[in-house]
Amino acid sequence: MQPFNAYESDKMVMPLALMEKTLNKKVSLLLKDNRVLEGKLTGYDEYMNMVLEETEERTADQTRRLGMVILRGNNVVSISPL
Repeated sequence: MQPFNAYESDKMVMPLALMEKTLNKKVSLLLKDNRVLEGKLTGYDEYMNMVLEETEERTADQTRRLGMVILRGNNVVSISPL
């Protein structure tokens, strides 16, 4: 799974535009502490704080179900649509 990189595409996609496109769809988030969360993006604000539902935390050897997660935007390194 590769993170979305706006610089590699012909058009730069602004983060909030990507959030709008992926609203109510599954996304993968890489966090500052190297954790990976996957879930359905059900809400966000202008600070990129997010609400994910059906969220799972994935590591190399296990998956942990978290359910609904409210995430502060400054903890997110990258967002990838799934």
